[in-house]
Amino acid sequence: MTPPLIAVLNGPNLNMLGVREPEKYGSSTLDDVEALCAETAEEFGLAIDFRQTNSEGELVTWVQECRGRAAGIIINPAGYTTTSIAVMDALLAVGLPVIEVHITNIHRREEFRHHSFISKAATGVICGLGVQGYALAMRAMADLVEQDGE
Repeated sequence: MTPPLIAVLNGPNLNMLGVREPEKYGSSTLDDVEALCAETAEEFGLAIDFRQTNSEGELVTWVQECRGRAAGIIINPAGYTTTSIAVMDALLAVGLPVIEVHITNIHRREEFRHHSFISKAATGVICGLGVQGYALAMRAMADLVEQDGE
């Protein structure tokens, strides 16, 4: 039996993890985050499709491709959190459980970061727990997928 697929989608500048503002984002790289997600997914009998893009249109396309293919989406929209109605609309359109993840606590940062368009489409939001937020999101997604299958 094929394990349920979880798309883990990452937005702009996350390819710079480990070198970009380590005092905010830590020293883990995006490869470290992918390994953490893969390990956590395996623990819960899930498969992952882990991707990162700096392009809003590509992120929208990836979200749309999840319809009929993935059981859920974990997304760190990064800079598109506060700007992208297109990503929000795509997430709403696919009808899947969505968990929004942020490495930092967006509510303790600059005022403009406090509003997330993506949260309107999210089943849940995890922020401020560093890259471990991805592992927590995967655990939560496993529960959501199991509930959906019942």
